[in-house]
Amino acid sequence: MKNQRIFPGIILIGFGAYFLLQQTGITLFQQFYTWPTLLLIVGLAFLGQGYSAHEYDAILPGVIMFGFGLHFHLAGHLAFWPTNTIGMLILIISVGFFLRFQKTNSGLFQAFLFLIIAVLLLFYDKIAGYFGLLQNGMNLVWKFWPALLIVIGIYFLLKKKK
Repeated sequence: MKNQRIFPGIILIGFGAYFLLQQTGITLFQQFYTWPTLLLIVGLAFLGQGYSAHEYDAILPGVIMFGFGLHFHLAGHLAFWPTNTIGMLILIISVGFFLRFQKTNSGLFQAFLFLIIAVLLLFYDKIAGYFGLLQNGMNLVWKFWPALLIVIGIYFLLKKKK
């Protein structure tokens, strides 16, 4: 990190405010005295470092940590928020890759790969329902799709550069 003042500044302000509010016991903020709030603070620090200091590699961890913190705060509190945690976490990673791609022009393939996996995980029931009669075939595909991911991963590892 070239500009060393942004990340620690946001961390110190955020953690200081978190612990000060916790010490005072203000009941208005009682729901934020949890570990996901700390993820939000660290994520904001990475995002601040990424965008303010033009260190765009910090965008991905920033989005991931902020998104995870936000998801764990909202899960169970909002009726429309998805309950499939794994699907949401993969979707957050995809968003991080897209935002980093926007600044660095790298990682677009990973962004789409994570997006496709997230959509499959989040909407599997609806996708399977659309196929109706093919549901038995979909169950077979759904059962073995991780093996397909392994095979594709091995292909990428063994593929020779031109």
